[in-house]
Amino acid sequence: MSDDPDQPEGVEPEAPDLPDAFVADGRLLVAGFDAQTDIEIDVEALCTIAVAVLSGEGVPQGRIDLHLVDADTITELNVEHMGASGPTDVLSFPLDDDPFALPDDEPSIIGDLVLCPSVAVAQAPEHAGTVDAELALLVIHGVLHLLGHDHAELDETIDMQARERRHLSELGHVHPVPAEPTDPPAP
Repeated sequence: MSDDPDQPEGVEPEAPDLPDAFVADGRLLVAGFDAQTDIEIDVEALCTIAVAVLSGEGVPQGRIDLHLVDADTITELNVEHMGASGPTDVLSFPLDDDPFALPDDEPSIIGDLVLCPSVAVAQAPEHAGTVDAELALLVIHGVLHLLGHDHAELDETIDMQARERRHLSELGHVHPVPAEPTDPPAP
């Protein structure tokens, strides 16, 4: 029975979603939630990559929630938030307002990263080469978006691809993006 006086009698509150993985490095925190069942994923490894990118980008503190979802869920999010049809590989949802301090002086919320492993697996052979490299690239790419990086213009694309190459190299992956910058994607 609930001790909450505002909780209707006979109705128990829902348990909060607990992360499947939680990686912290000082005041950098990434919580991973695996809501898909298509592909077995090492959620902790992806959280570790996100923390490494934050650290490598000089972020002193903050939290990201990494959500792994199925193709239907990411398709819905892609339509709703990007106005695009079909599934995509990764979506970043930075905090729109200034980051805020949580109770007990916890790190600020940077944003949410939503990744679809089934899309990543399908595109890996033609994109990053291996599933591990593809997943790493998508986490890196998404975190860079959360930190304000973009690839809408050529100079932004050059910068973002250089950052991706550096982070992938530090993780032991060969960067799949050509060393020569490519044109930014069409709007």
